[in-house]
Amino acid sequence: MKRQQKEPNTIAKKQEEKIDYEVYCQYTRVWIPDPEDVWRAAEIIKDYTEGEPILYLKLEDETPLEYRIGPKDNALPFLRNPDILVGENDLTALSYLHEPAVLHNLKVRFTESNHIYTYCGIVLVAINPYEQLQIYGEEVINAYSGQNMGDMDPHIFAVAEEAYKQMARDERNQSIIVSGESGAGKTVSAKYAMRFFATVGGSANDTNVEEKVLASSPIMEAIGNAKTTRNDNSSRFGKYIQIGFDRSYHIIGANMRTYLLEKSRVVFQAEDERNYHIFYQLCASASLPEFKDLALTSAEDFIFTSQGENIFIEGVNDAEDFEKTREAFTLLGVNDSNQSSIFRIIASILHLGNVEICSERDGDSCHILKNDPHLAHFCQLLGVELEQMEHWLCHRKLVTTSETYVKNMSRKQAANARDALAKHIYAHMFDWIVEYVNKSLHTSSKQHSFIGVLDIYGFETFEINSFEQFCINYANEKLQQQFNQHVFKLEQEEYMKEQIPWTLIDFYDNQPCIDVIEAKLGILDLLDEECKVPKGTDQNWCQKLYDRLSSSVHFQKPRMSNTSFIVIHFADKVEYQCDGFLEKNRDTVYEEQINILKASKFQLVADLFQDTNKDSSISTSSSSKSSRVNVRASKPTPKVPNKEHRKTVGHQFRSSLQLLMETLNATTPHYVRCIKPNDEKEAFSFESRRAVQQLRACGVLETIRISAAGYPSRWTYPDFFNRYRVLMKKSDMTVGDKKLVCRNLLETLVKDPDKYQFGKTKIFFRAGQVAYLEKLRADKFRSACIKIQKTVRGWLQRVRYQKIRKSAINLQRYGRGYMARRYAEQLRLTRAALICQKQYRMVRERRDYLRVSQAVVTIQAFTRGMLTRRIFQEFLLHHKAMIIQKHVRGWLTRRKFRRARNAAITIQCAYRCMRAKRELKQLKIEARSAQHLKKLNTGMENKIVQLQRKMDDQSNDLKTQNEQLVVAKASLGSEVNKLQKELEMMRSRQGDGSQLTSLQDELEKLRAELQEAHTHMKKLEEKHSNEKMGLEQRVEELDRENSMLKSEKEEMNRRILHHSKSTEDQESSASQSVGRVQAELDDERQSYQNLLREFSRLEQRYDNLQEAKFQPGHKRNNSTQSSLESDSNYPSISTSELGDTDDAIQIVEEMGVEKAAMDIGVFMKLQKRVRELEQERKRLQVNLEKMEDQVNCKGIEPKTTSEQESEDLAYSSLKRQELESENKKLKNDLNELRKAIADRASQNSSSNELQDGYNLLLGQLKAANEELEVRKEEVLILRTQIVSAAHQKEETTNHIETNNVPEWTNSKKPIDKEEAVRAYHGLCESKKLLEAQLQSQARKHEDELAAFNTQIELLKDDIEKKQEMLNHTMSLSPEAQVEYSVQQEITRLTNDNLDLKELVEKLEKNERKLKKQLRIYMKKVPDLEVSLTASSQPTKAKPQLTRQVTVQRREKDFEGMLEYYKEDEALLVKTLITDMKPHAVSATVPCLPAYILFMCIRHADYINDDQKVHSLLTSNINAIKKVLKKNNNDFEMTSFWLANTSRLLHCLKQYSGDEAFMTQNTAKQNEHCLKNFDLAEYRQVLSDLSIQIYQQLIKVAEHMMQPMIVSAMLESESIPSLAGVKPMGYRNRSSSMDGEGPGSYTLEALIKQLGQFHSVMGEHGLDPEIASQVVRQLFYSINAITLNNLLLRKDVCSWSTGMQLRYNISQMEEWLRGKNLHQSGAVVNIGPVIQAAQLLQVKKKTSQDAEAICSLCTSLTMQQIVKILNLYTPLNEFEERVTVSFIRNIQNRLQDRNDVPMLLVDTKHTFPVLFPYTPSALSLETLHIPANLSLDFLTRV
Repeated sequence: MKRQQKEPNTIAKKQEEKIDYEVYCQYTRVWIPDPEDVWRAAEIIKDYTEGEPILYLKLEDETPLEYRIGPKDNALPFLRNPDILVGENDLTALSYLHEPAVLHNLKVRFTESNHIYTYCGIVLVAINPYEQLQIYGEEVINAYSGQNMGDMDPHIFAVAEEAYKQMARDERNQSIIVSGESGAGKTVSAKYAMRFFATVGGSANDTNVEEKVLASSPIMEAIGNAKTTRNDNSSRFGKYIQIGFDRSYHIIGANMRTYLLEKSRVVFQAEDERNYHIFYQLCASASLPEFKDLALTSAEDFIFTSQGENIFIEGVNDAEDFEKTREAFTLLGVNDSNQSSIFRIIASILHLGNVEICSERDGDSCHILKNDPHLAHFCQLLGVELEQMEHWLCHRKLVTTSETYVKNMSRKQAANARDALAKHIYAHMFDWIVEYVNKSLHTSSKQHSFIGVLDIYGFETFEINSFEQFCINYANEKLQQQFNQHVFKLEQEEYMKEQIPWTLIDFYDNQPCIDVIEAKLGILDLLDEECKVPKGTDQNWCQKLYDRLSSSVHFQKPRMSNTSFIVIHFADKVEYQCDGFLEKNRDTVYEEQINILKASKFQLVADLFQDTNKDSSISTSSSSKSSRVNVRASKPTPKVPNKEHRKTVGHQFRSSLQLLMETLNATTPHYVRCIKPNDEKEAFSFESRRAVQQLRACGVLETIRISAAGYPSRWTYPDFFNRYRVLMKKSDMTVGDKKLVCRNLLETLVKDPDKYQFGKTKIFFRAGQVAYLEKLRADKFRSACIKIQKTVRGWLQRVRYQKIRKSAINLQRYGRGYMARRYAEQLRLTRAALICQKQYRMVRERRDYLRVSQAVVTIQAFTRGMLTRRIFQEFLLHHKAMIIQKHVRGWLTRRKFRRARNAAITIQCAYRCMRAKRELKQLKIEARSAQHLKKLNTGMENKIVQLQRKMDDQSNDLKTQNEQLVVAKASLGSEVNKLQKELEMMRSRQGDGSQLTSLQDELEKLRAELQEAHTHMKKLEEKHSNEKMGLEQRVEELDRENSMLKSEKEEMNRRILHHSKSTEDQESSASQSVGRVQAELDDERQSYQNLLREFSRLEQRYDNLQEAKFQPGHKRNNSTQSSLESDSNYPSISTSELGDTDDAIQIVEEMGVEKAAMDIGVFMKLQKRVRELEQERKRLQVNLEKMEDQVNCKGIEPKTTSEQESEDLAYSSLKRQELESENKKLKNDLNELRKAIADRASQNSSSNELQDGYNLLLGQLKAANEELEVRKEEVLILRTQIVSAAHQKEETTNHIETNNVPEWTNSKKPIDKEEAVRAYHGLCESKKLLEAQLQSQARKHEDELAAFNTQIELLKDDIEKKQEMLNHTMSLSPEAQVEYSVQQEITRLTNDNLDLKELVEKLEKNERKLKKQLRIYMKKVPDLEVSLTASSQPTKAKPQLTRQVTVQRREKDFEGMLEYYKEDEALLVKTLITDMKPHAVSATVPCLPAYILFMCIRHADYINDDQKVHSLLTSNINAIKKVLKKNNNDFEMTSFWLANTSRLLHCLKQYSGDEAFMTQNTAKQNEHCLKNFDLAEYRQVLSDLSIQIYQQLIKVAEHMMQPMIVSAMLESESIPSLAGVKPMGYRNRSSSMDGEGPGSYTLEALIKQLGQFHSVMGEHGLDPEIASQVVRQLFYSINAITLNNLLLRKDVCSWSTGMQLRYNISQMEEWLRGKNLHQSGAVVNIGPVIQAAQLLQVKKKTSQDAEAICSLCTSLTMQQIVKILNLYTPLNEFEERVTVSFIRNIQNRLQDRNDVPMLLVDTKHTFPVLFPYTPSALSLETLHIPANLSLDFLTRV
């Protein structure tokens, strides 16, 4: 443990030693300091590089900011956490751990989500909401009880449960330390913690100790709490309550210790403050009759209660609180007389404060007015002498060694003495009440362990700080030291447990500050020493402090004061005023006044001051043992010296604090830090400045700093694997070891190994690494989303386009047809008129035209000449005028400019001369100083460097721009030349149509060669078995060559890496050339269009040329298509063909599409590649033939063949590896080519012929890619077969060698070969078996495919019919459509009804058949019983189906009764009830024991023996109760007896003779009715017993299901891969989770358990109605537990959990339907969970969404809906959070609901059970009793 001293006022920023400057790039969000909000969010707008002095930021309001960076000024700002981490339950789960992140997370949780609790490691941070929240009810306590601390949302109950659990598990005492400043909510938190212990650990007997523990709170609040400026109910004392537990961990008692009561508040209160509550409560109740003697009036009439000027607290009724205080006194055993005495003492203090002391004329003495009513009331209430008290209030006694003096006191001294007496009385009364409370909570039984709750004041600093603040801050220093050591210890234990290398962490140690206070000659020692001095003063003590402690770094002297001192605490600097320290430390009370009180006639008042010599000045109660027992000496002892009597308050406080620290160190502490969010007490208002002060003071940020110094982010291996498996490769997912997978992934993603560590069960990360991994994960998801969106949008647009195109074509077709018909009709009508008009108009118009045209031409000629001449003259004049104006204006402007310039120069020269003279004079003065020269030099150096850099950058930019211009000019010139050459070539090739035929012939040859290649491939595959045989024989040689292959493999990997780098370079160059190609194509298109316009006569020839150019591409496409069409005959094509295709595509890309389409070289290369493919296949075929020959002659020439085989095998393996690597490279190249060609084709989309060529090329690429995948699969299959054969042969060889080495050393090789041949034959047989299996699977696949095709055809027919029906319907009128649809629906329903009738008939027929068979079998059962009984006895291990007739009967005489003797009743009960096991009668009639018991009751009724009936029923009921009590956790036994009890009840009703129960009986059953007795009372008893058994059954089932529900419904991964996107896992803080690990249950396990419950109830014959009620109750329990956990867990309130929950519910609904229980009401009971799941899935943005939510969630209350919305957590950055405005909108809409203000569902609610009457159809005379029941003493009657 390493300790370091730091500045205690602030927590300095601690950057990592290695700063990653790359993180500070554009768009990175950071935190910067802010004077108002402490920290402010900003965003980097420019990348930051190391060494730059300014960081350019942008605030949230878009305001730019230049943030200066420097080693002295400001360090780099803190980084913000990703949005997905904002609002985490545990602050240590944040990726970046620092002050702004902590503050922001708390603010978001408190203001937006209204979460007041947050974990910070082992600390629970509680923020006071200043509002009553419904989160402390008993249902919340039940929800947190038994849960691990990290499983639920942060809560004070979670901390209490953790303490309770650790106490029970570790058998170690626990402590909960609640601290915080006044008004932060310490008292409330401590009260709720005690309420949790009282509820969970209630007393085992009826002592109600837990109620007494809770009752102590109102009493202590009344006498120890007061209103301050910061808090209306501020505890003005510290208390430590120990709650004791026995070995069963039930509360048996409690004990309370108090610390440093603020006695000064009794006599003085600041403005707007109050005295202790008890004074105001008593004054508010002064009008009660029992308080008339107290002579009290309003609190405003008393000085001690009216100094704050406001005696009321808003929302508090003092009279009602006083009644609660009196009830608490009564519950704790304080009798009325003691209560009356306490109230008399309190009233006397008020009267004492109103005693008026008057000063005498001399000023050195004083007196009290005669007949002062308040003094009289004071003496009367305390029972003391009035004269004595009046005298000693104004006088004091001085005792010396020789004499005793009585001295007068001044008015001020007397008032101080009066106030001291009042404080002393109240302090002793406070101690007496605490002692009495401890006595009432004490128990005589032995305490096994305890849990302590420490409610102590937090760090305080005011404008004026006195002795009380000094003691409070001293106590906080001690507690902070213990807290730091405990946090450091936990961190170290965590690292040790996970075996992480432990690095020493610096943490703040405040021991030097504590030494300044409590060490020898420290502040307290010097204070006690000064108190012993007779005339010691505060100023002298302060001077001693300056002299002794000025050398300490934690002590300072103020500059402007000599009566105060400064102590530098861990939280802040505090200046203490020395005035009053000595007086408060002495706590002086005059002995004469105390002696008067000792002589009081009231025993309680006298007892308060009897031991004043020992503890008169003690302000804190001692331990429980010393406070309970008063030990007195047998003889009177002389007075103890004054030294013991004057033990100072500081010494007492130091002793009690030391005892407290010893107690805390002996326990396991749990910390609760209460934060006050604002000083105005506004609900859910958060002031950052106030909060950060308290966070620094209470040690929360110190916890963060210690965590951040190590590895704060911690993930278990499964959680890390599920979260970041999207970043893994597919090959990594196949590895079974998740630890290895996580290790490999982190080594790949995070290059610095110091950023993470691997523990035994967790991965530890440095701060910021989780944010980096989240960024990588988000980028991966973003790219995947873009790809999915791209594909889906493309598909949608294509579908939309096809629909629009189809609709447009249909519309155009009908429209054009209609127009064409109308136009044809018009043509026919007008043709005749046109012929007639044509001739006439022709003659007339021609004459007019010739006449007009001649005139017009003549006029135009003269007019145009005149206009042209006129325009020319005007233009000439304008031109001359413009020339003149130009010269004149230029001359004027130049003259004006010269004048202005000369004037400006003159003025500038004069002004500059004057400035130069002044500056020269100033420079001469400054030049004399050397400091100025230094400044100039430093500044000039930086400026020169900056200017030089700027010049270099500008020159470089100029060079690059010049180079780009040169390159652009050169490219444009070459492009122009290229286009001209291409134009000439196109003109010259117009007559080359003869090449088409040659190209077609060449393509035909290529097709034939490809066909031959496919045939060769087929032959190779047929000879695959022979090749495999040769490969198996060469396995041994492969082992020797393994090293060589490994080295070559590494070389190939290096080549692949080099090739990948080169391909990346090519991709970059290709992307750069895309722009140039685009520009070139645009220019080419423009020139081409110009050529078309200029040479219109070449248009037809150009079209012909394009057709000729299209034919080679088309033939190429046919060739490719032919190779694709041969897939059905040939399984694959070789990789060499793919290589040729790829080479051709590369040539096409290099030459250009238009050029390559006309170039025959592409097809020549394809032809050449095909020939090489044929040669390669021939060579492989020859090698295979050689292998076969070598196998045949292997026995003759083993050595030569083995060498040749090894060489061939090596060559084959190398060739295979080469082909595989080539396949991978070709696949990458094909993908790149596909993208490039697609882009280029889209650019050239203006030409249809070029577009077709691109489409053909893309088709070729796609086909090649598919064939490449097929080839890859074949290579993998071949490799696996070779490896498996090699392994088999190695195993066989090794086995032979191990078995035969000692015996056959000489014949080793022949035996190995022989075994190898056997292995080879075995491989051949296995190969044949595999081939047969493959063929069978292929046939099976074909059959399935044919079946699917048939289904598809049927569906198509159905769709066509429905389409025809739809078209027919649309063609009808609306009324006809309705009628037609109704007819169709009636027809469909009729058909369905007929089908159902046929099904019912079939089922009825089967039922009749089964019943007939059952009758036959039942008749055979007696014969089988007799035969089996005679042959063998039944075994006990397994229930048998055999039956034995114990009493022979005659059919005509048996009446369904069983007779037994009275003495056999106990044996009957023992056999049928006590010792009965359900499986013993599982194969018989259900509820057999109930029938047997009823048959015995019938016989007792038959013989009219009422005692026998009463005895039998009573013993049966008692026996059933005993059995159920013994098996109170056995569901099967409980279900068994519920079924039998209810059946016995039904039998008593069925055979009671009541006509209401006999309606369904047969005639024979009516004859069996009871004759003599009415058993209605016993029926009621059995009904009550059935209800009890039902409740026990529900309790047992719920107890068995409870551990499963949360895991199965909310945590199990029912939908695969959905749980992988769960939210960030917080750090498992709970130490109780270590080693326990509750088993995780799946939904299948829960459904299986429900199925077991249902099957057990069915097997036992329980009525279906009762079983459905059980299922309904269990589903309610599932709903309640699931919903409560959902409402208390932030990590499960997400979209994926909603989807998972909805799926789980649907599975349970399916189970209900399968069991025919969907009508039982169980689905209604899980309605709230269904709506909660839907709420998690719906949109939560607009007002329409809010309205939909309100209409959807009708089963959820408003509190539940708002809670779920507040807890809703996005899983990734693509999902948005629920805004506060949206939640407010929901609340406003739900205001009108009359919901019960309930957050959690009552898990203990039970529906009322109803046992419907279900008579039995079984005839009692036909009942058979199995022989294995041993009921031979029963006789059938």
